[in-house]
Amino acid sequence: MAGHPLARTAAVVGAGLAGLLVAWAGDLDRLDSSPAYLLLASTLLAVGLVGSTRDVSLAEVRAHLSTVLLAVTVGVIAKAALIAGVMFLAFHDPAALVLGVAVAQIDPLAVAAMSRPDRTSPRARSILSIWASFDDPVTVLVTVYFSAVALDLRGGGSGSAPGLLGDRPVDLLLGLGANLALAAVAGLLWWALRAAGLREGSPAGPRTRATLRWTAVALLVVLVLFAAWQFLMLGLAIAGLFFRPRLGPVVGRSTQAAYLVATFLLGLLLVRGVHVREGLLLGLAAVAAHLLVSLPISRGLPAADRRYLAWGQQNGLTAVILALVLERNFPGTVGVVAVAIIVINSIHALATVLLDRRSAATPPDVDAGLPRAREVPPTRTLEPDR
Repeated sequence: MAGHPLARTAAVVGAGLAGLLVAWAGDLDRLDSSPAYLLLASTLLAVGLVGSTRDVSLAEVRAHLSTVLLAVTVGVIAKAALIAGVMFLAFHDPAALVLGVAVAQIDPLAVAAMSRPDRTSPRARSILSIWASFDDPVTVLVTVYFSAVALDLRGGGSGSAPGLLGDRPVDLLLGLGANLALAAVAGLLWWALRAAGLREGSPAGPRTRATLRWTAVALLVVLVLFAAWQFLMLGLAIAGLFFRPRLGPVVGRSTQAAYLVATFLLGLLLVRGVHVREGLLLGLAAVAAHLLVSLPISRGLPAADRRYLAWGQQNGLTAVILALVLERNFPGTVGVVAVAIIVINSIHALATVLLDRRSAATPPDVDAGLPRAREVPPTRTLEPDR
């Protein structure tokens, strides 16, 4: 999937169709009720989460802390709440809460597409990158807790929700403690590896550094599998901010492979049918919510930047995997989210084409009379030991 965007799209569509054909050929009605299914879906989510958090530059976070806070609060939580509110008012079903959260994040493909220098300014690209990097882990966490609330409102109890959740405040605290414990263990392991010679400039010899690097990779795999098993996504997200052994193209390929496997599973479950009305409303609500929350985040940017950021909603790996995870407790989620993803991505593609045409037809000095945002000097990105 590393080639042309059309090739990537064809691969994803092919994986979904393959899953649909397999489901038609066999009896897979109880697929999502098996423990192996939830473990696989959680593992795919953990892989995608690690890929997302590795893109977060700590130096950039420190330089643009206010933007980070806006991206995490307004850009993720407020947007998720808006979408969930629309869905709940329309269908009066607590399950609508988790549907809204599942599509609240921005897919990295949208970031790559809009981060071309001929489309947006350096500051807009920085905001979009921060927004997309932080919204995946935050969306995962909000989905977990919203699912507990939705199950409780349904009267089914929240104990069966993904993760260490229950219907008592102490259960939430225990779940938070388990996540923080995982992050603490990862921190100690990373400190020990760097102290042993993994860090840059270490006097350790090449063979020792190679051994430590492979040890770090093995420990990262263990962390991912353990987090998937216990659904400790907050702890894994925190660990991903600093536990970064040198992996080269492995991260990108692993994320792409996870996307294909997730789409195959999505095809398996789509045999139960799709929900066009609910999916259409969910997709439109997600686009409208993104338009609203982009206003405070893009404030002070040139008009062209604000337009591209406003139409930047697009879904991919995280939305697909969250739908798979939620299908077990909320049957029909996959049929709704699949339609919503098509609606959202189609609107994004059309809006991008129209914005490109507008930019090409607009004279360069069209915004000359508007006040320009102060350019933030480029920050030195601290390269992690990948």
